[in-house]
Amino acid sequence: MHNLILFDDPTIRTALLPFTFTRPVSEIRVGICTITEKWAARLQNRPSFLTEGYLQRKYPMRTDAERFFVNGAVCPTKALIDALNGLNVGQGLVNPDGLLLALRTEKPLTGAPTAQDAETLAVFAEPLTIIQSLPDIFVQNGEQIRADFDLLTAGRISQPITDPHTRCYAPENIFVEEGAVIRAAVLNAENGPIYIGRNAVIQEGTVMLGPFALCDHATVNWGGKMRSNTTIGPYTKVGGEVSNSVFFGYSNKGHDGFLGNSVIGEWCNLGANTNNSNLKNDYTNVQLYSYATHRLENTGRLFCGLMMGDYTKAGINTMFNTGTVVGVNVNVFGAGFQPKHIPSFSWGGGAEGFTDYRLEKAIQVARETVSRRGVAFDEVAVNILRDVYRFSKEIQ
Repeated sequence: MHNLILFDDPTIRTALLPFTFTRPVSEIRVGICTITEKWAARLQNRPSFLTEGYLQRKYPMRTDAERFFVNGAVCPTKALIDALNGLNVGQGLVNPDGLLLALRTEKPLTGAPTAQDAETLAVFAEPLTIIQSLPDIFVQNGEQIRADFDLLTAGRISQPITDPHTRCYAPENIFVEEGAVIRAAVLNAENGPIYIGRNAVIQEGTVMLGPFALCDHATVNWGGKMRSNTTIGPYTKVGGEVSNSVFFGYSNKGHDGFLGNSVIGEWCNLGANTNNSNLKNDYTNVQLYSYATHRLENTGRLFCGLMMGDYTKAGINTMFNTGTVVGVNVNVFGAGFQPKHIPSFSWGGGAEGFTDYRLEKAIQVARETVSRRGVAFDEVAVNILRDVYRFSKEIQ
């Protein structure tokens, strides 16, 4: 399977906005790794992408003669990889619901493949984790931490925890990568593994419950209360209380405040004492904004918090209601609960309402945000934001 191409199913991609405004579906982090990284680790081969045209410069597709197209929302398993290796040229693989999982073909495709592009179809009935909605990211996170933990640590030995003031429960379920620093913390892995990435930092007074992933170069500030089924992505800094949430990477929630059943994109910042609700007072199902229908839709879930797109910032004491969707590059602040949906490139909040976040100003702030971390913010990144700005105005 040398030419693995992870493709965006159009329906799934729309369901996963605002995160897929700025990345292919497979670049979503769930568990320790992104879906792309899961495939790369299992196959020892970096996949390429078939995604939206404006994203293709950053996420290109290899065009070798033979192509294995795999749905980018699907988390790999050994059974699935065995099935893919058994595909003949022209054959597709679908799940019992008819969702196309994979297609092996020599035909050039410019759009996402469909079952109609296959000469023959086989049904794969084994269990799979497929990220098809925003809540799936945090709902499936605990099990994906377990799967990634097994994958990344197989046959390896953890670095020792030498700090005499750190207490570990079920230390056999804790894996520490080289360069990590842990000080006077409580790590409880009795109910699931804890993974500590390279050069990650756990400061004094932190309490951490597994399953939990602290990725490379990430930090938990002193006194952090890190609850189960949570992933803190690379170069992210968190404090306060975090429960069953996923940070993709390069974001900050450095101060007190609660975040639960939430997903935070890259390059976001949550000001001091930012809080979100994840459960309605009347215990009815949470409704979440859908980019497909442009209205609130029933998630079928009691718990659902904040979905925040890349480059978004929230001022101090910001309050997000149950099931809030915030787009890309939003600057939100103000008293009271914020609206349940805040479109991309909005500025304001609270009783004052929102105005348009001027594009050039938004790009300038994004460039400063990225440059402070020593990461290049090139014309490709700028053009993606310009396109997202245009799309956001078209769909409002």
